[in-house]
Amino acid sequence: MRISKTSNGLKVQAIAGTYVVILGIDLPEKKCVGLMGFSLHRQDHSEAEGYYLEGMKCFQATDPGAPDGSRFSTKDHPVQDFTWSDYTAKPNHTYTYTVCALTGNPKALTAFAKTEVTVTTESPISDEHEIYFNRGVSASQEYVRRFGDVKPKKTDLPNTPKFKWLSRGLYEAIADYIESCVPGIHTLRIAAYEFKYEPFAQLLRRTIDRGVDVRIIYDARKKEPKEANELLIKDTKLSDFCTGRKNGVSISHNKFIIKLEHGVPIAILTGGTNFSANGIFGHSNVAHVVKNSAVAKMYLDYWELLKLDHPLKGSQQENTLTFPTPDLANIPVGTTVIFSPRTGLGALELYRDLAMKAKNGFFMTFAFGINKLFKDVYRNSTADLRLALMERKTRVFNKEDEALKIAEEADIQALRNMPANIFAIGNLIKTNKLDGWVLEELAGLSSNVKYIHNKFMLVDPLGPDPIVVAGSANFSDASTKKNDENMLLIRGNTTVADIYLGEFMRLWKHHSFRESLSFKSVHDRFLKTDDWWKKYYQNTDNAARRKYFSNNQ
Repeated sequence: MRISKTSNGLKVQAIAGTYVVILGIDLPEKKCVGLMGFSLHRQDHSEAEGYYLEGMKCFQATDPGAPDGSRFSTKDHPVQDFTWSDYTAKPNHTYTYTVCALTGNPKALTAFAKTEVTVTTESPISDEHEIYFNRGVSASQEYVRRFGDVKPKKTDLPNTPKFKWLSRGLYEAIADYIESCVPGIHTLRIAAYEFKYEPFAQLLRRTIDRGVDVRIIYDARKKEPKEANELLIKDTKLSDFCTGRKNGVSISHNKFIIKLEHGVPIAILTGGTNFSANGIFGHSNVAHVVKNSAVAKMYLDYWELLKLDHPLKGSQQENTLTFPTPDLANIPVGTTVIFSPRTGLGALELYRDLAMKAKNGFFMTFAFGINKLFKDVYRNSTADLRLALMERKTRVFNKEDEALKIAEEADIQALRNMPANIFAIGNLIKTNKLDGWVLEELAGLSSNVKYIHNKFMLVDPLGPDPIVVAGSANFSDASTKKNDENMLLIRGNTTVADIYLGEFMRLWKHHSFRESLSFKSVHDRFLKTDDWWKKYYQNTDNAARRKYFSNNQ
């Protein structure tokens, strides 16, 4: 849901997803003289409570001397940014946000403009699309506040407090999807790359024992994850219900579950979430349910082809012929599906061409470096705002490839130097006791991907005809030509776009801030009393974000 209001020159646009509400704020530049920041009050109509939202910085003159990691009311310590996101929102709640522009001094703040906007967050339960992002930020101030420096363990059950907080409803949605199956009515067909989370396997075992027909195709080509997959399959006595994908492809990288009713496919659960502890609770991931029989039928047809375990060339030809790549000029409104491996890079080139058509905003995640096609997008796009969220600067990390790594990092840095390109790299706070932050640590559930595992692209998400591309593929040559993959291309659904955009900005802001701290030896925990707002009206990324999220194009 999106709504925009202006009062006395103060414009506020609210973009509500499921768990995130973005507030884009704007003021005429001449009204910013003396601006100390914005206070943010939230009235929760669903729970009949109201209070000021909090930030992590305070004025030095009114510093209460709170311990490291404390939060401060924006009534007295306002936000000094023109974009703010509420990450404490709850699904299907109605909120009124009151934004006040404050002037004066830290000890005597007064409001000179006030605007109220009322929005209702999306419900995870909808007619067609259900979208569940995990927390994806085990290294965070909030985790330390809640659980101290005690890491979760892979052996923890999903209903333990740490895992429930990290899951943020994702595992619960997967479990509900499976547990809702009725014997004799429903059937499940599953494709899994990593099949390593024992509670998930045990859930399937119980579902089979209840009489539900379940069949699983898993990656069995290489040592990893083959050995871990097959060990769990053996331990949970699922061997009779599983088929290993051994032939041809580089990796069988799918993670989806098809639900059938009386033999007719009715829904799919897909996304980038591996069925592993780290996939569900560690790095950032999404599970996306599509309740559309035509889409589910395509997934079932694809699953049946996977079961045949044809060599790479045969799989490429089957997918290319059975599931043709849509034409750029004729992408239908609704949900299109693209499966891999394919005979060429047509699907990847389609994503590139869609990205190049962005007029105002382009957002993309990269778990394993940026493919050259998308480097060209960030280099040549005319969109006003182009954000990227990356696990690391480059996928090259072997010592023997040091020269290649240096060249790749230089290439990424050249893109980052362009004003409209704003990148964030996965990072955490390594702490400096002078700055007010507390030490963060990763959950330790994986040594491979630590932060960003999402694979999605947003083209003009705040426009009337947004494009969302999301699924299992890493936007690479290999994911298109060598791997088993599935991707959703969703056109024209503003609700889906709002949810994905809110989650992108949540993760982008989290890692962007932490990366900025790593650039400095001593960090400033205090709010400014100078003309901090000027950079939002110059040729800067701050100005681009102000204009985009306040819809001041």
